[in-house]
Amino acid sequence: MRVGRIARADVEPAPCLMEFALLHPDPDDANWLRPVPPSIALAQRLNPIEHEITKQRRMSIELADAFEPFMTLSAQATSNTHSITVLEGIERINAALDLATAQCQSEMLTVQPSRRRLEHTLHQGLERDRPLIERGCRIRTLYQHTARYSPETLAYVAQFSNGKVEYRTIDELVERLIICDETVAFIPTRDDGQVALELRHPGLVRYLIKVFEFMWGRSVPLDAGAPYETDPDGITDIQHSIAKLLVEGYVDEAIARRLGMNVRTCRAHIAKLATALGSGSRAQLGFLIAQSGILDQDH
Repeated sequence: MRVGRIARADVEPAPCLMEFALLHPDPDDANWLRPVPPSIALAQRLNPIEHEITKQRRMSIELADAFEPFMTLSAQATSNTHSITVLEGIERINAALDLATAQCQSEMLTVQPSRRRLEHTLHQGLERDRPLIERGCRIRTLYQHTARYSPETLAYVAQFSNGKVEYRTIDELVERLIICDETVAFIPTRDDGQVALELRHPGLVRYLIKVFEFMWGRSVPLDAGAPYETDPDGITDIQHSIAKLLVEGYVDEAIARRLGMNVRTCRAHIAKLATALGSGSRAQLGFLIAQSGILDQDH
């Protein structure tokens, strides 16, 4: 309707006509409504939006002007002030990891100490890694040997059959490490995972790559079968690893953490080791380990 008028009661089934200001009250009778040209109604609706857009554009220009002196100083700096960035909080850490992963074009190296992986953590990892693989990036991941018996980890690994994705295990890992394209690395600084460092210093990143390659060369492919074989002396590979850490003075909790197992399992292996060596006490066990020469063997 372009001309005339319509009873207010007849408009009730179509409240949008009033909401969009396409009708306004008749000045002569409040029970009737008169049409408003759509171009005018649209202009009235758009005006506050365009005003807000203009305001935001003005603010963005002011912010750019305010930051310009700092940008100039940053460009003139002779050293890279962002070579080490402290990331506090899981959200900020994940945001930095997501960005680095999205920018990765060649290879990602990861060291993942065995801890129980919750469902949402696995989903997050899948969402982060799948685009990498689709882009043809290579991924190499190191776990501890105990990961071979983790249903969560095995389920995660089973998601990827691409030849560019490799998984290996090693007896001992200290902490988590992620490296993207030989340009950025991430390491944790606290056991609770709430603080991490983002490293972009070329020297530091190269050093961490060498550490990764050192461990990679001593690891076992995940699909190569279980590495826990028993020697003729009745001591398994994992018990050799525990023996080495016992002699070095580590307590049960530290040994369990480094080898990726719970403390109860660690103590069960220590008990089996003590039985195999004929030890009657913890102090005697250390002596017998050293005397037996098992640490001199190449395992």
